[in-house]
Order: sequence, then structure tokens, then C-alpha cells
Amino acid sequence: MPDMLHELENIILDRRANPQPGSYTNRLFEAGLNRSAQKVGEEATEVIVAALGQDRHEQIGELADLFYHTLVLMAQLDIRLGDVEAELHRRHHGDR
Repeated sequence: MPDMLHELENIILDRRANPQPGSYTNRLFEAGLNRSAQKVGEEATEVIVAALGQDRHEQIGELADLFYHTLVLMAQLDIRLGDVEAELHRRHHGDR
């Protein structure tokens, strides 16, 4: 069973391949790369604000939003979680 981030990545990729009317994910794809990059920036700022002055529930919600929008941007860049995991593994094990 895949973890939730991989499951979400699969849902996002499915929305890209099989657009669904009314899907927020599809609206992001239609808006293009610039909009997705902007959303990641907005969500990152919201994470900072939450970290510095909101409660745990809000912090978790903002982090979830950031992860989701990052996965949409990654899909547009044709970068998969596996690519990022491989890079983290390389860094952790000193394979530079």
C-alpha cells in the first residue's frame, strides 16, 4: 500500500491524464506552470505564518496545502517523488 504522498501523487497524475470537470487540480494544470509555482510560494509563506503564530491544527493544514501544491508543480515539471527520494538517498549516503 503506498503512503499518502505517493497516493496523492498518483491522483494528481491521474487528473492530468484524465481531466475531471470541476477538479481544482485540473484548474491548476490549465492555469499553467507559472500559477503552480506561484501557489507553492504562497503556501510556503502561509506555512511560515502558521509556524510563527498559529496552532498545531493550522500548521498541519498549511503544510498539507504546501505538499499538495508542490506535488502539482512537480507533475508539471515531470518530477516524481521517486526522483526526490533518490536525491535525498544520495545526499544521506554521501554519494556525491
